[in-house]
Amino acid sequence: MSTNIKHRTVIMLDPELDDLNTIVRYLLYSNHFHTEGIIYSSSRYHWRGDGQGTRFLGESEHSDLGIGPITCWRWDEDSRFIEEAVDIYAKVYQNLSIHAEGYPHPSELRERIFNGNIAFPGDLSHCTQGSEHLMRLILDDEPGPLYVLTGTGQSTIGRALKSIEERYLHTEKWENIYNKVSAKVIIQSFGDQDGIYETYIHPNWPNIRFRQMATTIWGYFARSVVQPEDRHYLSAAWIKENISSVGPFGEFYRVWGDGKYMHKNDITDYFGFKYLTANQLKALGYSLWYKDIEEPGSWISEGDTSMFMNLIDNGLEGHVDASYGGWGGRNGKDIAPDGVASKDYASARWFGACQRDFAARLQWTVTPEYKQANHHPIIELINTESAIVAPGQTITLKAIARDPDGHHLSVNWWQYEEAGAYPGQVELISLDEVIEKEATQTYPFDVPAPNSLNLSHLIQDEVITACTFNIPTDTVKGQTIHCIVEAIDHCKIPLTSYKRIVLTVDDE
Repeated sequence: MSTNIKHRTVIMLDPELDDLNTIVRYLLYSNHFHTEGIIYSSSRYHWRGDGQGTRFLGESEHSDLGIGPITCWRWDEDSRFIEEAVDIYAKVYQNLSIHAEGYPHPSELRERIFNGNIAFPGDLSHCTQGSEHLMRLILDDEPGPLYVLTGTGQSTIGRALKSIEERYLHTEKWENIYNKVSAKVIIQSFGDQDGIYETYIHPNWPNIRFRQMATTIWGYFARSVVQPEDRHYLSAAWIKENISSVGPFGEFYRVWGDGKYMHKNDITDYFGFKYLTANQLKALGYSLWYKDIEEPGSWISEGDTSMFMNLIDNGLEGHVDASYGGWGGRNGKDIAPDGVASKDYASARWFGACQRDFAARLQWTVTPEYKQANHHPIIELINTESAIVAPGQTITLKAIARDPDGHHLSVNWWQYEEAGAYPGQVELISLDEVIEKEATQTYPFDVPAPNSLNLSHLIQDEVITACTFNIPTDTVKGQTIHCIVEAIDHCKIPLTSYKRIVLTVDDE
């Protein structure tokens, strides 16, 4: 998988078990990012308090549960799961670097861990190491956007922006600073978990791009939206074989019934128990906000993972626009196999490929030789990655697909109908005759069929592949058609790579 595009990122987390799982996945993909900061920040679900015994009189999850003013909520003084995750990363860094270029040295990550605004939810009253670091990044002159990824509240972001406002608002530099910040910062967030986006950021910085990245497939309720063919990726058997038994990161990763907890006396974290009924857990004083008791060893959650998945350089280019879609979903609905438009399907459709990819990277952590592990197919477009087309035109797209490990590949061409502005299907005619040899090997997994126009061929480890189709005559100027070519290798843990070609209609 190419890493030609590496976005500048700041990731913000609170000590929730799904954030722990999210940081595991993030670090395994850290060769795809320029990680500029990893910052603890508070939310209405987790806040540490000021350490001076001050009781919080406002509302957060504790007040939802009928608990009166308290000094902290679900945040132990010695919480350091980010540091622990980076320590594990240091142990596997050499192996990861054998299998892919660009992994940051552990020391680079350690020096970029900060406490942000963690005392109380939504508190902008004090600058912190995290907010000051973020402010410096926002104001620096490095090119390109700064992606601020938050799976927690936005008080640290708000404090950084407020500090900039206080410094420059009444100066001659304000207009330039305001425009610079507005163009540079992209917030990708799992909700607004402390109200700061609504109450401060949006009213005062309305031109900062905000992308809502909340998805169901990556969270506690993934079982409610997972596609039938992908359900086994949540099972105890698959998780044990491919995640929890694989190296130190696998051991660190949280699963149902693992006997672990994030905080002492946390009445909402009962996921470490196994073989207890809901009534037994309630009798122990736990608040069962997730009603079911799942199989020990199975998936719990990676709720905040979607905030960075579209920044992975897998060829889908989901970062270009929130409507494009990719492993992190998109800001629209996709048509599910049952014919129903669903925002959940826009992210769930990729889950199998994501899980296989995650499993492969975990194998990298325990495999010191390149040839002993699987690696991503490589796709190179022969003609342009974007093209101007005309109504009624017949067009052929070509690509080279190859596998660095010499495995056979399945190549699929398909139209990502929902991502395009043209509201209809394009007639895919055929694959080019360069593909003549079809192997008889069986697939060790279900080959995705994103729509009825999917064209798939099994090819050798390197070949030129092409697809010819007609541009509909009813297209109009400015409409776009998104075409995806994907290559999937035939291996125990199959990996998928993509290229997206965006065709723009010009009727002249």
